[in-house]
Amino acid sequence: MNLLTFAAVMSVVNLVLYNIPFFTFVWQSSQSELPGKLLLTVCFVLVMIVANFMACYLVMFLMRYVGRVLIALCHLLSATCVFFIYKYNNFMDETMIGNVFNTRYSEASGFMTWQLALFIVVFGVIPAVYVLTQKVNYGSWKRFGASVGSSILIVAILIVVNANQVLWIGKYDTELGGRLMPWSYIVNTVRFYNANHQKQKEEIKLPDATIADQEKTAVVLVIGESARKANFSLYGYGRNTNPKLSQQEGLLVYPAVSGDTYTTAGTKCILEYKATGDLYEILPNYLNRAGVDVSWRTSNWGEPPVHISEYLTEDSLVARYPGVNRKYDEILFTGLRQRIESSGKNKVLIVLHTSTNHGPCYSSKYPKEFEVFKPVCVNVENAKDSIPELVNAYDNSVLYVDHLLNGLIDTLRTVQGWNCAMLFVSDHGESLGENDLFMHGVPMKIAPAVQYEIPFLVWTTPGFRTPKKINQTIDQHYVFHTVLNLLSVQSPVYDAEHDLFQKP
Repeated sequence: MNLLTFAAVMSVVNLVLYNIPFFTFVWQSSQSELPGKLLLTVCFVLVMIVANFMACYLVMFLMRYVGRVLIALCHLLSATCVFFIYKYNNFMDETMIGNVFNTRYSEASGFMTWQLALFIVVFGVIPAVYVLTQKVNYGSWKRFGASVGSSILIVAILIVVNANQVLWIGKYDTELGGRLMPWSYIVNTVRFYNANHQKQKEEIKLPDATIADQEKTAVVLVIGESARKANFSLYGYGRNTNPKLSQQEGLLVYPAVSGDTYTTAGTKCILEYKATGDLYEILPNYLNRAGVDVSWRTSNWGEPPVHISEYLTEDSLVARYPGVNRKYDEILFTGLRQRIESSGKNKVLIVLHTSTNHGPCYSSKYPKEFEVFKPVCVNVENAKDSIPELVNAYDNSVLYVDHLLNGLIDTLRTVQGWNCAMLFVSDHGESLGENDLFMHGVPMKIAPAVQYEIPFLVWTTPGFRTPKKINQTIDQHYVFHTVLNLLSVQSPVYDAEHDLFQKP
């Protein structure tokens, strides 16, 4: 087969196997009448065929067998991406690519099913094998130049013809780009690593802070994972998913929203002093530099760089508390009273970065005695035909969070000679099948409310601080300034308007 024919075949195969979700979105989202929809769709088809033809021709002609390997790899990746688009109504924008690279095997393994494997074999492995084995006549440089030049000219003409669609394309650029295979994951992987490189630059130091008193104070900040306000009975949910916290005297319950719908951005919002695209010194690093005793315990990932002396992962905590089951977030809450009372400093911040409400396997995140709502769906993979069972599993995980936070408050009550406070705030919310969406990560501009409306719970030792009257939905940046107040840390960046308590 000559390269011209091979590239054309590969372009059509790519269109048919991997881009049906793209054209489905185009057809459903276009506000034009039927002739306009048809014209737009046909133009997209032609642009895609020509552009993919040109890309395949270039890679194969210039890189030969290496090009074959790259194209085969694209078939495997495209098949995987399209499976998740079909199954979970996701798309591969920069945010989702970031989620892919920031997901550990323990979480990703929950998606490894026979359905995924079969889909990849049929729509990825078979085309990849064809690419690697088909004999190709590469042709001359003259034909190469003519083919590439003609492709560029055709694409340019089609773009000009559709110039009147610029505003529509701009409106849906994220959704379109995230469904366009293979360009979605190629371009967004480059964007992700470029953005990640920028974030690895040294954080911008905040102005020096000082501790105003020597009163013994401990604050435990619990960062929730994928906890959505809609399923907490503290906010009016029909099921009693907070039977213990609802009995806690002095618990403050605030309606809140997250800054984004995925872990890395949501956690950054919780820890930074204001909304910014820059990497400023985050709360634990800032307080550590100011002289506060700071400890970070995590069963999760995705936080900005933490620069403190005590950063404890699950492995570290298991070594410290060998009798505790590491499978659940109970390990993070173990030994906190002793940790506070043994501190050599008067100001202590402990951050617990949990993972209890994280999918896809909600039912694996809590001990069986918390499986109150039955039956449960064991994996989001199987949820489309069993949404109620998926909600049961998620609600059980909320019950477990209720148990953990209640135990934490009871523990803090027993810390002798210390003023204590607990803050619980989720990094983002979660979709449980509403609008055929699952989990999280939808861009904020189109995200459903359940992916950014989050629980924000606060408890303090009685009489320690006087809460303000807050009659509005708050955001995650209240954490930074409230913690500064609780620990009596004076700073030029302190913002009283984002503090939940009155100054002493």
